[in-house]
Formats: sequence, C-alpha cells, structure tokens
Amino acid sequence: MLKVQNLHVHYGGIHALRGLNISVPKGKIVTLIGANGAGKSSTLRAVAGLLKQCKGSIEHEGKQILGKTPESIVTSGVVMVPEGRRIFPHLTVRENLVLGAYSRKDTREIQKDMDWVFELFPRMKERIWQKGGTLSGGEQQMLALGRALMSRPELIMMDEPSLGLAPLLVREVFDIIRYINDQGKTVLLVEQNAFAALKIADYAYVLEVGEIVLEGPGAELIENPRVREAYLGG
Repeated sequence: MLKVQNLHVHYGGIHALRGLNISVPKGKIVTLIGANGAGKSSTLRAVAGLLKQCKGSIEHEGKQILGKTPESIVTSGVVMVPEGRRIFPHLTVRENLVLGAYSRKDTREIQKDMDWVFELFPRMKERIWQKGGTLSGGEQQMLALGRALMSRPELIMMDEPSLGLAPLLVREVFDIIRYINDQGKTVLLVEQNAFAALKIADYAYVLEVGEIVLEGPGAELIENPRVREAYLGG
C-alpha cells in the first residue's frame, strides 16, 4: 500500500527526517510513536505532499507520489486528518463534509458516503446545519474524520486524533479507528497516547530525532522495556 524509503526532510537548517524507511501494508493499522520533535508529523506531511524539501521515495500502490501536489495525492486515495482538526469553523457540518469530497463528481455515491458518515457519527447528523466552530472538541474531531472519509480514501493518516480530548472521548475515537479499519481502510496513525495506539496497531515504529530506533508488532512493543520506560510510564 505505502512504502517510504530513505526519506529525508529539511526545515531550513533542521534535518527533521534522516533516511526514514516505513511500510504500511494494505488493510493494516500502523502507528508512529515518539517524543515531540521526533519527526512523526513530518512523516505524515511529507506523504501528504505538504512539504517541499524532501528527498527519497514515497510510493503508494507502487506509484511514486513524492513531489506530487496535495490535491493529486488525495485523488490517488491518500488523505490526512491533521493535528488540531482544522475544520472550517464558519461552515456548517454538511458544508465541511461536502468539501471533503471536492475532488469527486459521483453525486449519488457522495450522498451514500455522507449517509455512512452520519451512521458512523450520529451526532454529526443531529448538528448537520450547525457551524463547525460551535462544536465541542470531540465533535470537531468526528467532523474532521468524517470529512476525510468523504474523499473515499484507501489510506487515511491521522495526526494526534485524541489530543485534548477527555478520556471517554479518547476511547470512542480509538473505537472508531478500529471500525474504520474493519471497513477496509488502511490507517497510518501518529498518536501521543502511545499505549492506546500500540494496543490497536498491527505494526509500529518508534522515532527518535528523525530516525527509526525500534519497530515491530504493536503487541510486542507494548511489552518492550525500552518502550515501556520511555513512552508508557514504566
């Protein structure tokens, strides 16, 4: 599905990613964990085409997407839910969802996907004409996920989906990620809640200062002493 090889990313004089290699198999949940500044978000932004100073290779379904525009990457089936939701606060819930399908022309199928989003997030249907900026933090995260799904992606990348949410909502978000994966979506997840992320991940990578220092099945990394001490509270 997604193969990143020898990826280097620079921000001015900062070498954010140093020869990164990761693979995201079709139908799996893969997570990246690490401290702030490790390069997790930079990885997602590079895949999404949002960073220009990149070298290496990023292939989706065997096709090179490094250097492509963000719009063409979305059209190819890769979409990102950014950190902080980034919904359109002055637009309604429905308008936000419609914008998620901006690259599509299949009107009937778009309506089917919107109905599916409303089944997935019943609160969004209740608030269909409400402005996005008036929603709670948890509702905005649901809207951001729903908007991403409206592009009908094959691979959905999520950057800190539980950030700032109450524990009950965090559990709900991770249940939704599992459900989305069960529906056939491949997931690449960046998440500060390392335990929750590893618990649902088929495979995981640990980043430190732009490099992979550990990798393996999520269930194995939960038991790894180094991971437990650094990211799981001992």
